[in-house]
Amino acid sequence: MAKERANIYTIAKEAGVSPATVSRVLTNNARVSKEKREKVQSVIQKYGYTPNALAQGLSNSKTRSIGLMIADIYSPFYSAVATECEKAADKAGYLLLMLTSLGDPELEKKQLMKLYEQQVDAIIVVGGVIDRIAVDEEYVEQLNHILESTPIIATNRPVGVRNCKIHLDEGGSMDLAMDYLFSLGHEKIATIGGRKDAKSTLEKRMRYRTMLRQRGIVYREDYVFDSIDYSNDSGYNCTKKLLKNPDRPTAIVAINDFTAAGVLRAIHDEGLRVPQDISVVAFDNTYLSGALTPALTSVGANYTEFAKHLVEAAIRASENETCPEDYMVPVGISVRDSCTHVPEENL
Repeated sequence: MAKERANIYTIAKEAGVSPATVSRVLTNNARVSKEKREKVQSVIQKYGYTPNALAQGLSNSKTRSIGLMIADIYSPFYSAVATECEKAADKAGYLLLMLTSLGDPELEKKQLMKLYEQQVDAIIVVGGVIDRIAVDEEYVEQLNHILESTPIIATNRPVGVRNCKIHLDEGGSMDLAMDYLFSLGHEKIATIGGRKDAKSTLEKRMRYRTMLRQRGIVYREDYVFDSIDYSNDSGYNCTKKLLKNPDRPTAIVAINDFTAAGVLRAIHDEGLRVPQDISVVAFDNTYLSGALTPALTSVGANYTEFAKHLVEAAIRASENETCPEDYMVPVGISVRDSCTHVPEENL
């Protein structure tokens, strides 16, 4: 580790402590054991690391900058949120510093510390580790350390963390998708994509099961497919497996527009048609939904409003003003060409 490349994160890794512990040592915080303090100081001395004023938190002045931690900039959903957050920040006279974790939990922790070291006025976290059902202790400790000086606005609030939560109505999204398909006569409805450890997926799955039960429709495990990610290829691979089922569903709900693109491709490759043979609904309602063929019926939020709430909450919290502990952004459905009434042979 060269001297010029040393930072809080790399010092922490070599010392075998958390980045938060290194930060506490640098600021002479008493909440560090003698043993850990000596380990950190030894590594600092070894590489001649000299933190700047921002990393030490010596400057109390506002930077008029907001950090944005995005899970995956390749995703149309996250890129839409990032774009609208940048617009909202600029309109308010703030600089937006965006980093992405690319779905890597360890990289996310590292990126959060980079934003913290830049002493942004607040940090917005959209997706990633923070949206998991179970969050590891080290991540919780890192968030709590950052919260000691920097507000965090996020799409979830892990157990043990008191950040401001602004999120989409995930359960309501599934309600809209299922109600629309029910109105077209569909009962054999499959779901494609999502991870069991993601809170947003769990909320959607629970509503899916509840709505089937309320209609007297038996829940079928063979109609539910997890995916390793939220990509086009995952949608394609899961749908190919689904279509091997002799009792083929008449409708598919995809976890997002990107996954739905793979769903449409798989259905076409099997010689079937959308919507004549299978109807498809997705979540997120990004630019991609209108660009696909057929144009995709999709459930999503107004991203301009979503971003406005995130940025305004970040600014308020940085100025020690009241920030909503839990605000849910409403969603709506955009009906396009990918759904029709259930085929007569399935009635």
